Amino acid sequence: MRFPRLVLSIMIMAAVAALSAQQDTVDRAMVTRIRAEATERSKVIETFNYITNVTGARPTGSKAHKQAADYVRGKLAEWGLANARLEPFQFGRGWDLQKFSLELTAPRYFPMTGYPLAWTPSTKGVLTGTPIYVADKTAAEIEAMGDKVRGAIVLASPIQTVFDLEDRLQPADTDKPVRIGGPTPPAVRQAGPKTPANQLNPLLQRLGAGAILRPGAELHGTLTVAGSPQTRDDAVPTVMVLAEHYNMIVRMMQAGVVPTLRLELRTTYLEADTNSYNVLAEIPGEDPVLRNQVVLIGAHLDSLPAATGATDNADGTVAAVEAMRILKAVGAHPRRTIRVAIWSGEEVGFVGGRAYVAEHLKDAASRDAISVYLNNDPGAGASYGWYMANNAAARTIFDGWLNQLKDLGLKRNVMDSNFTSEDGVFDGVGIPAFTTIMDYTNYDARTRHTNADFYEAVSERDLQQSAMVMAIFAYQSAMADKIVPRRPAGVPASPRPAPPGRGGAGRGTGGGAGGGTGRGTPQNPGR
Repeated sequence: MRFPRLVLSIMIMAAVAALSAQQDTVDRAMVTRIRAEATERSKVIETFNYITNVTGARPTGSKAHKQAADYVRGKLAEWGLANARLEPFQFGRGWDLQKFSLELTAPRYFPMTGYPLAWTPSTKGVLTGTPIYVADKTAAEIEAMGDKVRGAIVLASPIQTVFDLEDRLQPADTDKPVRIGGPTPPAVRQAGPKTPANQLNPLLQRLGAGAILRPGAELHGTLTVAGSPQTRDDAVPTVMVLAEHYNMIVRMMQAGVVPTLRLELRTTYLEADTNSYNVLAEIPGEDPVLRNQVVLIGAHLDSLPAATGATDNADGTVAAVEAMRILKAVGAHPRRTIRVAIWSGEEVGFVGGRAYVAEHLKDAASRDAISVYLNNDPGAGASYGWYMANNAAARTIFDGWLNQLKDLGLKRNVMDSNFTSEDGVFDGVGIPAFTTIMDYTNYDARTRHTNADFYEAVSERDLQQSAMVMAIFAYQSAMADKIVPRRPAGVPASPRPAPPGRGGAGRGTGGGAGGGTGRGTPQNPGR
């Protein structure tokens, strides 16, 4: 029997409406209990303070990261979550900073602000002397300098004249395409050194340079600092310096002044334990049929080295673990298991999330058991909605929930993806994976990956709100009759070509792109 096209369309729309009606009603009584627990007995400040101010920067494999992971596991166990545990995966050596100072000592004294790249080696003692400027020299000219380079402090970049000063657009407030991983770069390109970095770094290494200084691409005391675990032992120690301070030294030299710098850098590689650790815990499902299905929520705990990683990503970690505490405290009895995963290694290529997928989601059956992965990462503070990764059926359900929760500050879900975190890893193996739309005010231009990413950048109220949002959406997903719909095969993770981004477009390729290696500055020497 053949149906007219209009009748068929109506039947399909009715079927979709019936599916969403089964799943889009928010449990208002549970929401009331979650809100009361989140605001009246909140633990967000206690947890946030420990992760940021007590442990500090948390590069993957560092002592501080392990300390923070132990703390989070202990809190999850204390709050009554089941099977709170550290799950190791092979990472490689860690790195810790032991001492650093950089000073102008002549013709006047001035303490300079800089930060060593993570995994950079120590200098050979204290370096004191007139720096050498090589940004205007060819490789042959640098080679001809010979012994002048050995042990010297090298200024490897031109004066920084182009700066990252803008935050990306707010996806919840605009229909314009939002650049993945950061705002649109300045229209004018920063001049590079005459010898490209991929030639300059090994040349300076071979000539025995004592250290390399490079300027950041920010202003007003802000500095992006990253690093690479692939940095070699014999790489030239490298320090990122505030653009204003770096430029001051170069301009002094251009004016004929001979400055003297003093640099001391001591680091250590941690090789006794080459594992890093994800933190896992759960609230077991209770439905006899659905309890082996899992709603997975997560955020990454590791950070970059220059601050305390407050907005990237202590706030996301706090929201995820507080959501679990809240659900346990209010006596939630989910049909599906709700599991939290606090990842390591996000900033160096999502390696914690990749390790989890490789260990636990090896086949179709295990992947089909994951209803959805909800991720909290890009942006700061409050959650406004979700990047729905071009999953129309899932968006219908999530829109139904969000529209009943706008009094929490939620705005809207968008169809774009933002695979600059573990959500891309899970989407890449066919699991619905959505990340929060957060507040980008002062995030790209000020806190993300920088020396300004401290406790004061996030408010208690925003942490509470983000935890409530995560708790409610996790609970709703765990109680629904059906798992969250999968995006159909062949449908890309974004409904439109994304503008070229610093983190890549992320098309469901097993992790998207990115990896948090900074803002396009040459921060990975010795590879």
